[in-house]
Amino acid sequence: MERLLPAFTEGVEIGIGTGRFALPLGIRLGIEPSPKMAVRAMEKGLEVIPGTAEEIPLPDESVDFALIVTTICFVDDPRKALREIRRILRPGGWVIVGFVDRDTPLGRYYLEHRNESRFYAPATFFSAKEVAGLLREAGFGELEAVQTLFGERLESMEGGIRPGWGEGAFVVIRGRRIDDPEGQK
Repeated sequence: MERLLPAFTEGVEIGIGTGRFALPLGIRLGIEPSPKMAVRAMEKGLEVIPGTAEEIPLPDESVDFALIVTTICFVDDPRKALREIRRILRPGGWVIVGFVDRDTPLGRYYLEHRNESRFYAPATFFSAKEVAGLLREAGFGELEAVQTLFGERLESMEGGIRPGWGEGAFVVIRGRRIDDPEGQK
């Protein structure tokens, strides 16, 4: 995620959880529906506002960067969530979406075994191509992606970062809020 991190003044993590990703990236504000997770993030000095990705309790155009990591698979309406993120971003603002790519061995494994997991049972897994399409549909362009976690099995996966998607189990896509639909890529 760091590789695609834009310069920002005011950022927010949607689904901040315990703050595991926000803290090292310099994000001090988060939206979180789980009171237990919110308390853990606040104990780390983060500001947490109760809310969901589909109804972000922030004003229009109030931040210049939004992060959503391992959260898109848990939202009820990913289209609405990405439109909400676009709404709170200032013109030209950036979003970064990090997720497990369904079209990789790890993604297929999680999908096949999700009902065995309390954590992944409610998840809807997406392919990188689908997430890119959802971002474009929501009004984001200038998409750029990186991937990591290469291999067939979780216990033997290798790190490293490569551009694009299609090989790495974990994909990060960055998109810029586009106000001119003709400017979308």
